[in-house]
Amino acid sequence: MRRSEFHRAVEDEFGGRSVALMRDLVLGAVGNRTAAEALESGVPPREIWAALCAEMDVPPERRYGVGRLEPRRH
Repeated sequence: MRRSEFHRAVEDEFGGRSVALMRDLVLGAVGNRTAAEALESGVPPREIWAALCAEMDVPPERRYGVGRLEPRRH
């Protein structure tokens, strides 16, 4: 998962709460850091996404493959 995919996934899943969650929610699974701090520390975006989903009880069917742009049609 790229950073751009991570940010897109967070925005799509959490909408208006995404900025606050990234900045304020401390995630134990990524070293007791916020998602923003974890990204800056070099934690892989996929790991942060998994921690955020677990903490926020995102259903498994909405956790995988999100954030990707649809392939272009030729």
